[in-house]
Amino acid sequence: MCILFVAIDAHPDYPLIVCANRDEFHHRATEPAHCWPTTPAIYAGQDKLAGGTWLGVNEHGQFAGLTNIREMEQQDGVRSRGELVVNALCTADITPQWLSEHAINYNPFNLVFQQQQQLYCFNSKTLQTTLLSPGFHAVSNGALDDVWPKMAKGQQALQSYISKTVQPDVEALRTLMLDTSQPADADLPQTGLSMEWERRLSSIFIQHQEYGTRSTSILLKHRSGSMTFCETRYDGKARNLGSQQFTLG
Repeated sequence: MCILFVAIDAHPDYPLIVCANRDEFHHRATEPAHCWPTTPAIYAGQDKLAGGTWLGVNEHGQFAGLTNIREMEQQDGVRSRGELVVNALCTADITPQWLSEHAINYNPFNLVFQQQQQLYCFNSKTLQTTLLSPGFHAVSNGALDDVWPKMAKGQQALQSYISKTVQPDVEALRTLMLDTSQPADADLPQTGLSMEWERRLSSIFIQHQEYGTRSTSILLKHRSGSMTFCETRYDGKARNLGSQQFTLG
C-alpha cells in the first residue's frame, strides 16, 4: 500500500471513512478482494506471492491497513509485512508492545490498526504508536501526517468533499484517488530515489506500465455499525479491471 487517507468523526453519519491506493509491481500476482475463510472472516485482496494483504476489514467491523516506509536498503529473509494486517484483523496479538518487539523481523512499515474502537498508527522506524485523533490523517511511505505534497493534497480533497456532502459516495471518493498530478520538483520529498522516480511516485495515483497503482479501496463505516467496503483494480495502463463491493453489519 502506498497511500491512505483516514477521516475520523469528521462526518455526522460516518465516523470512519478510508480512501487508499495500493501501489505495486503489475506483475505481482494478486487476488481481488474477497471473503477469506478465517475466524473471524476478513474481506481483503490477497498478495499471492506471500499470502498476506495490504488492507482489509473483518466481520466485526474492524479495519487495518499497511504502507511500506521508503528505505533504500531492504533486509533479505524477513517476514512479509502483509501478514501484519491479517493478524491485526484475526488475532489479539497486534499490540503496541508486540509491534515494538517484532518490528525488526520486517522491512520498515506503518500499520494502522484498531483496538477498543480506537485507531492507531505504528511506525516501525521510530517504534512509536500514535492514537489517530478525530479529524483527517494521511499515511504514505514516510511518517504519519508527513508533509509530502500528495499527502497534503489528498487530505485536503477528502476534507473538502466530506464538508460539502450529506451522503458520501463510493465512486466520488474513488475519483479523489485517481489524481495523477505531480508537484513541482522543488516540492518533492528527498527519499534517496532518482529525480525521475521521485516525480513518478509523487502523485496520488501512479500510472506506469511496470509499477503503479494497482487498486483503490474505499471504506465507509456508518454510525449504525454497518460498513461498505469497495475495491477497484487497475492494469498498467490505468484501465479499470473491475470492482468488488461488500456490505457488512
